[in-house]
Amino acid sequence: MIANTLRRQVSKSVRQLSTSSQNNVKVAVLGASGGIGQPLALLLKHSPMVSHLALYDLAPFTPGVGCDLSHIETIGKVTAHMGPENLDECVKDCSLVLIPAGMPRKPGMTRDDLFNTNASIAMNLADACARNCPEAVLGIITNPVNSTVPIAAEVFKKHGVYNPSKILGVTTLDVVRANTFVAELKGLDVSKTNVPVIGGHSGVTILPLLSQVVPKVSFTDDEIAAMTTRIQNAGTEVVEAKAGAGSATLSMAYAGARFGFSILEAMNGKKGVVECCYRESSITEASYFATPMLLGPGGAEKDLGIGDMTDFEKEKLDELMPELKSNIAKGEKFAADNM
Repeated sequence: MIANTLRRQVSKSVRQLSTSSQNNVKVAVLGASGGIGQPLALLLKHSPMVSHLALYDLAPFTPGVGCDLSHIETIGKVTAHMGPENLDECVKDCSLVLIPAGMPRKPGMTRDDLFNTNASIAMNLADACARNCPEAVLGIITNPVNSTVPIAAEVFKKHGVYNPSKILGVTTLDVVRANTFVAELKGLDVSKTNVPVIGGHSGVTILPLLSQVVPKVSFTDDEIAAMTTRIQNAGTEVVEAKAGAGSATLSMAYAGARFGFSILEAMNGKKGVVECCYRESSITEASYFATPMLLGPGGAEKDLGIGDMTDFEKEKLDELMPELKSNIAKGEKFAADNM
C-alpha cells in the first residue's frame, strides 16, 4: 500500500492539477527496468500530474514493464524504449527526467566503488537529455551522486544548455530515513517530522541537522552521535540486510517519487515546496552541496542555506569537506577526460 504521505501528495497533486495550465507533462525514467526503476515508475504512474510516462532501459524485458504499467487505470500514457537507439525518443520533450540507471551496491562496496561503471552511464544519459530536453529538470539517482551530478553538469555545459537549478542530485532518501529514524526514536508523527540533511549523498558526507528537526525535539549527545552515524550508514544497513541480493530499491523508489512529485507540483505553480537536493552551490567551499531548496517552475530556484549549526554539526561539516570535494573533482575529471 502506498504510504500515507505519498497518498496525500498525490491527492494534493490532483487539486493542484485542476487549477494548472500545465496539462501535458512527460516524465522519463532512465533505468526503468531495474530494482529502483520499476517501483519508481509504478508510483509515477499513479500520479495525475504525469500525462506521459516514458521508460528506458537496456534490459530486453523493458517493453514488458511498459505493457504491465499501461494496464493500470490511471490517465498517464506509458511508452517503453529499449536500447541506445531509442534513448533520444524517450527523453525528447520531457519536463522531468529521473535517472536511477546504474549498477547497485553489493556488500563491502562503497558508492565510490561504483564510479567507473556508473560514471559512463550518467554521462551518456545526460548527453541525450542535453540534446533532446535541455529545459527538463534532471533528478539524478545514479550513484555516486556526489560525482555523477558534476558529470551531468559538465555535459550540459559542453552543449551550452546548463542551468544549475535543473541538474539535481536526489538526496531525498537521506531525509526520508532521517525523518523515519528520528520519529521512531522520539515517538513523533513521522508525517509531520522533518530533518534537514545537507552535504552529499554518501557516508560521512551526509550530515543530518538534528538541531533543526521539526517539531523541535531534544537529543542527548550520545543520541546525536548514534543517530548521525545511523543516517550516514543507512544504505549499508540495507545492503547487509539483503545479504548480497541488492541495495536500497523500494525506499529509494519512494524517495525518488516524492522528489519527482515535489518538482511537478512546483512546476504546476504550487508555492512553498521545499526538498533537500544536491546541486551546484556557493553555500560552502564545496562547489556542489545539498541543502533545502525552494522549488519552482525553474527547478531548485532558491537555496535556503544551512541555518544555525551546533558545534557538533560544524565539526562534522569540516570533516566531510575533503571527501566531498574529492568526489566532485573525480566527476569533473572523468567528464573532461571522456567528452
